[in-house]
Amino acid sequence: MPDSNRPHHDFLAIPDFSTPELGALFQLAERMRSGAYTAKPLSGKTLAMIFMKASTRTRVSFEVGTYQLGGHALFLSPRDVQLGRGEPIADTARVLSRYVDGIMIRTFAHQDLDELARYADVPVINGLTDLLHPCQILADLLTIRQHLGTYEGKKIAWIGDGNNMANSWINAAYRLGFELALACPEGYEPADHLLQRAREVTTVTVTHDPREAIAGAHVVNTDVWTSMGQEDEQKKREKDFAGYTVDAAMMEHADRDAIFLHCLPAHRGEEVSADVIDGPQSRVWDEAENRLHIQKAIMAVLLGGEELV
Repeated sequence: MPDSNRPHHDFLAIPDFSTPELGALFQLAERMRSGAYTAKPLSGKTLAMIFMKASTRTRVSFEVGTYQLGGHALFLSPRDVQLGRGEPIADTARVLSRYVDGIMIRTFAHQDLDELARYADVPVINGLTDLLHPCQILADLLTIRQHLGTYEGKKIAWIGDGNNMANSWINAAYRLGFELALACPEGYEPADHLLQRAREVTTVTVTHDPREAIAGAHVVNTDVWTSMGQEDEQKKREKDFAGYTVDAAMMEHADRDAIFLHCLPAHRGEEVSADVIDGPQSRVWDEAENRLHIQKAIMAVLLGGEELV
């Protein structure tokens, strides 16, 4: 049985951590990246990883991270769990809670994540839903700290779909207070309720002009135009996103020392040109690596009892 004395705390969205907690989480992740952190807080512990959506980075980073912290990770695809055959999420949550110390899920509907967390007696981590992708944005912010020193006082630009990435950037701006500018085609805007909340504390703009969003930005961010499960919309989206390719000409509008981020996988020639993603301003490989470090920090805190001070 998992340790029931530990305070139960999930990570479903970035605002689940306070502003000081996020700062401490980044510091912990940086210690992990540098090799200064050698503890094994997950020794004897198991993470169940439920993948209703496939992934390279999410699977490898969580599995390797659990192992590096002394624990064991279980990969569960729809073929491996009864969720794929209609078992209620609440029942799966109750059963897994009797076996494992934490659950990471990567799925479609955000309400499925909420239901899993409601019925689980162990911490639940959001590996991605159609609404949010919080682990990725924390990795992106860790990358910004690594290369620009801080996200404070920086302008961050999002160019593309108002998807789970855009929504999580809005949540990050809400918690951390940096300026965020999003450029999305008409009909592809981010979640309005998240936008309104963030605007109460910082400047978040949404425009249909990528050059307006990117002007003076210290960080330029994009994602594929067609996400998993939207393949039948590919042709329509290519037309709707015309002019949204982040190429060298568009990067000219950003700050001279701006960095480029992409959560990957990337489609060179669609949302980003090869010379940008493979060029000197790109930090996408550090960004991908930082998924490992930030997720290790999250697991050390939620499953391993590491203090955020």
